[in-house]
Amino acid sequence: MSSPKLSQPHEAAHDFDPQRRAQALLEALPHIQHFSNAVVVVKYGGSAMTDPVLAASFARDIVLVNAVGLRPVVVHGGGPQIGEQLTRIGKQSEFRDGLRVTDAETLEVVRMVLLGKVGRDIVGAVGAAGGAAVGLSGEDAGLVTAVPRDSALGFVGDVAAVDPSIIEQLLAQGRIPVVAPIGTDVAGQAYNINADTMAAALAGALGASKVVYLTDVAGLLTDMATPSSLLSQATVSDVEAMISSGVVGGGMIPKVQACIEALGQGVGSAHILDGRIPHCVLLEFFTDTGIGTMITAVAEPEETKPEETKPEEAAPEETKPRLQAEQNKQIKNKQIKGASS
Repeated sequence: MSSPKLSQPHEAAHDFDPQRRAQALLEALPHIQHFSNAVVVVKYGGSAMTDPVLAASFARDIVLVNAVGLRPVVVHGGGPQIGEQLTRIGKQSEFRDGLRVTDAETLEVVRMVLLGKVGRDIVGAVGAAGGAAVGLSGEDAGLVTAVPRDSALGFVGDVAAVDPSIIEQLLAQGRIPVVAPIGTDVAGQAYNINADTMAAALAGALGASKVVYLTDVAGLLTDMATPSSLLSQATVSDVEAMISSGVVGGGMIPKVQACIEALGQGVGSAHILDGRIPHCVLLEFFTDTGIGTMITAVAEPEETKPEETKPEEAAPEETKPRLQAEQNKQIKNKQIKGASS
């Protein structure tokens, strides 16, 4: 198993003068070029969604990501809002293994809140930031076929199949899909699906370069009491060992498992970011250091320098390890496809 890489602290943004502003734009350039036209799936939740300032910041970030040539897909949760609405109507929430028990009445509340409130708010925020978002759920155009997870959970489902056609059409039009985690079975019965699981399934079906999870933690820590133990990079085997040893536990387990599922379906990389940090998506996508934790299927070899490089074509002295790892993975995938065709 490879050694996970610890994150390095970010330099404080002192005296952000014009030269530093220009340098920030230049730093973003290779990342924008590399991920041009790439699909990126962002699971949106936590404080980033409930804090109005962070919500507006996230909407602007997604519009910018779309404007520079990436193709973002937003998958949102809505647990706190669902809980508040259930309380208003006098219905108590029940959870088993972290999943909301969903009877018929609860399912109607889930659909109403996710589609009528949370999704509409995100679409509106993206529109206010100058983007064009379209709200939908897994029920629309046969996007997600669901199967029941456990009869004891009621109408809680798992993803059985994904038909990404409707999302691909929206992306081709330059629009930003905002997807609620609800699917239907073959008979048309709706099911409440965990948003982390939904994001992983959509990312796999869309051939996404990245799937990103916004959380209320900094990322994966080797010691929860020590912020400096944040891992910047890890592999599937690394995180599986962390789960087995108890280093990763509680609410992080479903997110890490969703990351593993996405990588198993061919997604380039999975990222766990602290959504409490303004512009965390931009910092991960377009800076050399990134933030949070990036998980890949396997460890990638370090970049090797060419024997001879013309001065005018010289590469920067420091290349972002994450970007290099993702470039190496995409090259390998193309070689594999070429060999099999």
